[in-house]
Amino acid sequence: MSTPHHVSRRQLLAAGLASAALGSSALALAQQAKRTLRIGYQKGWLSILKGRGTLERELAPLGVNVTWTEFNAGPVQLEALNVGAIDFGDVGEAPPIFAQAAGAPLVYAGVTVPRPQLEAVIVPKDSPIKTVADLKGKKIAYNKGSNVQYFLVKLLEKHGLKYGDVQSIFLPPPDARAAFQKGAVDAWIIWDPFLASAQKTLEAQILANAQGVVNNRAYYFTSRDFATQNPDVLKIAIRQVNSVDTWAAKNKAAASKELSQVLGLDVGITDLYLSRAEFGTTAVTSAILAEQQAIADTFFELKLIPKKLKLLHAAPVDLG
Repeated sequence: MSTPHHVSRRQLLAAGLASAALGSSALALAQQAKRTLRIGYQKGWLSILKGRGTLERELAPLGVNVTWTEFNAGPVQLEALNVGAIDFGDVGEAPPIFAQAAGAPLVYAGVTVPRPQLEAVIVPKDSPIKTVADLKGKKIAYNKGSNVQYFLVKLLEKHGLKYGDVQSIFLPPPDARAAFQKGAVDAWIIWDPFLASAQKTLEAQILANAQGVVNNRAYYFTSRDFATQNPDVLKIAIRQVNSVDTWAAKNKAAASKELSQVLGLDVGITDLYLSRAEFGTTAVTSAILAEQQAIADTFFELKLIPKKLKLLHAAPVDLG
């Protein structure tokens, strides 16, 4: 006969299971509370998002901390991703291809709308170069491994020239500007806001922009592990980035002023930059990923990357 103090085996088992469930829930909550989104960024739209603090506020209820590290170029950000130092960042079309060819665990978390007018081939004010065909044999400065390298390849192709028909001078933007200014190169391929600055301060002339040549999108990247474990965080991050885009599209004057302060540029330069910008960030679709595949295939054919790539990406991020 049972006494009030007697506990059956079934009751012990139930208590044990309940305790395990509580322990598991507590562990899950603790793990969630320890989550961190480590963002690598270049001066630009992510700087504005950082300054507003809206991403931190939306992620706080999920127990997610946000850290920010500034970089001076996309390839450096991708190196940081490869060694596990950051989880999220922004970059142009081409650098991820080189990173993936080197084995980086990169996946595409979000993408901007096409922005072909934000990169161009420029020449000095009194240059004898008047057409793309005139670039044959000329010295052209640009940043190796950047969007403009792919733009150059496709631009030359469109005008019946080959990549090897020009002399590529690999220089980062500050050095390329100096070479352009002193006449050490015949042309410079560059993106905004460097492009707008060259137009405003050096009287550089646009020979051709990327309209009708390449899309010139920007991508937001993450690692495969982070994408698998934190889809909720990525969804919020992309939505917050898009909210800055949406605001800038409707408030270009205010956006230009804020961006000029972030970049340390005259507002006239950022006005010119934003006058030709397109705004909007969304999920990466199969069709958009095919654009990256085309870049990878082109770079492989030109022996700019050592192996053929088959690109993968994270599941589309719902911005709704």
